Amino acid sequence: MKSLPEIKIVPNRPALDDRPLNKRVGLIILATDHTTEPDFHRMVASERVGVYVARIPYANPTTPENLRKMQPALTAGAALILPDEPLDAICYSCTSASVVIGDAEIEAAILAAKPGVPVVTPPMAGVRGLKAFGAKQISILTPYTVETSRPMATYFAARGFDILSFTCLGFEDDREMARIAPATLVDLARKATHAQADALFVSCTALRGALAVTGMEQAIGRPVVTSNQATAWNCLRLCGDETEHPEFGRLMTQPLGQ
Repeated sequence: MKSLPEIKIVPNRPALDDRPLNKRVGLIILATDHTTEPDFHRMVASERVGVYVARIPYANPTTPENLRKMQPALTAGAALILPDEPLDAICYSCTSASVVIGDAEIEAAILAAKPGVPVVTPPMAGVRGLKAFGAKQISILTPYTVETSRPMATYFAARGFDILSFTCLGFEDDREMARIAPATLVDLARKATHAQADALFVSCTALRGALAVTGMEQAIGRPVVTSNQATAWNCLRLCGDETEHPEFGRLMTQPLGQ
């Protein structure tokens, strides 16, 4: 065996930057999620903004009961993201669960682990996105069953939107929802949008809607807001990033507003 070299330690430690990346976005996603993580790396992550992910337990089918079961895991999931370090925003990436559990309950659970961090949910971001366009009359497209879609209709109606049409696809497994081709979503958007609607909201973080949004907007001739696009936009704006990304739809050119 050859002799080993002497291991030397430098006399002075290198100076440290305040952070490896200037801004930090936390992302809590379902164990079964195929779509949110690549979407956020595509739309949010950069040399300035880091995306840090934790997964929490979830089991299909996608029913209100199963969605509600995730609530107890939210605090532990948030705590796993850069423990004891601040974040600039944190997103719980499940639209239907956010509606069933409630934005306030989700925010409370996350803030128990990450006090003071702005919390974003997909329906909350969707409302902000629709309001950025001044939309009042909307159409909604979801991949869910009627049972899981009904709370979504109630959520948006309670926030002042007139829902002119609501279309669902009847899926119960989010892994199958992720396999719907973006081109198919464009065709579905065309069929699901009411002639008098100001905008279309496409629900579900499992859908590859961010890849289809420009095609959907061209097909229907009006703004389209999708779950992951809306949360990505909301998180970027909370990080102070006002860069326009029209390749991900008209929403990515808008300021956050109120």
